[in-house]
Amino acid sequence: MAKKDLIAMILAGGQGSRLGALTNTMAKPAVPFGSRYRIIDFTLSNCTNSGIDTAGVLTQYEPLALNTYVGNGHSWDLDRNNGGAYILPPYQHNEGMAWFKNTANAIYQNISFVDSFDPKYVIVLSGDHIYKMDYSKMLKIHMEQEADVTIAVLEVDWSEASRFGIMNVDENDNIIEFEEKPSEPKSNLASMGIYIFNWDCLRQALLEDNDDDASQHDFGKNIIPKYLNEKKKLFAYRFKGYWKDVGTIASLWQGNMDILDSPDEIDLRDASWRVFSKNPVKPAAYVASGAEVNRSAFTDGCRIFGKVEHCVLSHSVYIEEGAEVYDSVLMPGAVVRKGAVVRKAIIGMYAEVGQNCEIGGPADKENPYSNKYASDDISVIASGVVMKDNIKIPGNCIVEVLPDMSEEDSAIREYKMVN
Repeated sequence: MAKKDLIAMILAGGQGSRLGALTNTMAKPAVPFGSRYRIIDFTLSNCTNSGIDTAGVLTQYEPLALNTYVGNGHSWDLDRNNGGAYILPPYQHNEGMAWFKNTANAIYQNISFVDSFDPKYVIVLSGDHIYKMDYSKMLKIHMEQEADVTIAVLEVDWSEASRFGIMNVDENDNIIEFEEKPSEPKSNLASMGIYIFNWDCLRQALLEDNDDDASQHDFGKNIIPKYLNEKKKLFAYRFKGYWKDVGTIASLWQGNMDILDSPDEIDLRDASWRVFSKNPVKPAAYVASGAEVNRSAFTDGCRIFGKVEHCVLSHSVYIEEGAEVYDSVLMPGAVVRKGAVVRKAIIGMYAEVGQNCEIGGPADKENPYSNKYASDDISVIASGVVMKDNIKIPGNCIVEVLPDMSEEDSAIREYKMVN
């Protein structure tokens, strides 16, 4: 293959367990976001808009939906004869079969892929964050600073700093210390999990890390501390702009609401920095004459006959006459039947809310669907769930198939497998 100055390696194999039932059948990067996107669209679009034409997408957990969605990368202009998008799952080799043990190990297992392009630099990215970033600007700074690794950082509120990996820097933004979720942070510069490495240096570090039985084979816990211990040059690249880790139900819901409440911050209409996506061909959205739609985002294939207030609707959503939906996120194919009232909820792909159901409201820990992953009085109807009629589900619940629940007590009439 032709030599590349820079290639991207996108870590997209995580389960995203804090999203609960929303990731039962798909990896977090494949989860729908906004009215027409998947989470991974933002990282892939950043690559294209930054002039990166070669990206390895490392998959592992429930990869079918993600592999099918990314395909050959055409939707992001990454279907190239010389480069392009490559799906990189774990594979069997002469030493046996091994799952990716952690972030650094995932890159280690694909050293031969990276070597095939003989790059000078490698940018390591996560496939599960919502943001727009020009990686070429970060690379320029990396080269000017003659750094061994440049790490993107974001200033977070001091009250939130203990939730992140924190980079402590000197007056020139050289990183002098890394602290993982410190109880008393010295800095509010949070690592974004975006790294530009000199490949020859990283390659050697990965080989040595693989031979270390005590290592957790993680960039934050092992590779970055190793660089610091060896006095290599680590530089902090300060990012200013919208960035959100949508790794929890509350943050996924809030990220969608930001599209409506802070459109200038996330700015999905910016023609100079398009967020590309792969969408099925659907007829134009239809809003009936008796419907009421306010402060909402929706896209092709939606059919709205009821009331929708402050919601984000994906393609093929169907809101029947007499249904009311407020402050909610409806993923592709979701249906709300007549008489149902939905408040502050996430309705999964092809899930159906039955007639006269009431979804949302104050939490009730005694409800059998109460779930530790649901918070902020947000309710979730898992993908593929078809609810019975006349069911009430309070906040902080996830309606999913529970094996110990009797059919009589269940709120679910039918379950359809969704990928």
